[in-house]
Amino acid sequence: MALVDTKEMFKKAYKGHYAIGAFNVNNMEIIQGIMEAAHEEKSAVILQASEGARQYAGQPYIVDLVKTAVKQFPEVPVALHLDHGASFEMCKECIDGGFTSVMFDGSKLPYKENVKITKQVVEYAHAHNVVVEAELGRLAGVEDFVSVDAKDAIFTDPEQAAEFVALTGCDSLAIAIGTSHGAYKYSGEPYLDYERLQKISDLLPNYPIVLHGASTVIPKYVAKCNEFGGKVLGAKGVPEEMLRKAATMAVCKINIDTDIRLAMTAAVRESIYSKPDNFDPRSYLKAGRQAVKEMVIHKIREVVGSSNSI
Repeated sequence: MALVDTKEMFKKAYKGHYAIGAFNVNNMEIIQGIMEAAHEEKSAVILQASEGARQYAGQPYIVDLVKTAVKQFPEVPVALHLDHGASFEMCKECIDGGFTSVMFDGSKLPYKENVKITKQVVEYAHAHNVVVEAELGRLAGVEDFVSVDAKDAIFTDPEQAAEFVALTGCDSLAIAIGTSHGAYKYSGEPYLDYERLQKISDLLPNYPIVLHGASTVIPKYVAKCNEFGGKVLGAKGVPEEMLRKAATMAVCKINIDTDIRLAMTAAVRESIYSKPDNFDPRSYLKAGRQAVKEMVIHKIREVVGSSNSI
């Protein structure tokens, strides 16, 4: 099976009241761990690369690694997605380079400018059979270099969201209802605005909604990082039961990045600490790959709920 876009997987997810996990990838081991988990759980997945991942690994490496993974597990529907594309030019590079889905993130722009560029991306993407995710509203967290309670973020206005989709023709929409980027998501209590999500769903029936900043910051990985020399202090993520509820509503895509980093880092730290004489990267990276696999299996089963959906 070749790479696919997200249209069919979102349609099935909406009808089945689950979401698709969108996992950020940066290297071979992360891709392998995610794909092994998807294969075992019989779940579609979205592998997404950020601007940072493209700079780190190089876009051709990411594309070819993902294509190799698809050949190894042809029964798993896989979309390759650009996460947080900052410009039309970046989205175009990914569309031309083999991505099947791109996100243009104009959430920090004035509304009219966000509409204008999103529409431009949509027109180019659709002409090349690629789907587009856009964003309206703004998440707090690491990307904003602030630590604020979720209730202080700029939440998405439901009426404006419906207007935005009509004006741009985007295929899915990332909204702000209380999630936050990074490992330090909340200074207060975790909060998701389900009423706002329901209003958006009512105005956009059967339309796929996306949640960014949805890592749980799993305590066992934080503890293991710290046990073996790390300093991940005070991290707090989105409770899994909150995300699971959102996945039963209109949310069809849940982004997970921080938990992948924590799982892999914890395993690598433990491996190196436990065997200080070992200098073989294959050993500690294998441990990292296994940790990613186990974490993704957990997310598929308990958070997005997509097990046995293919």
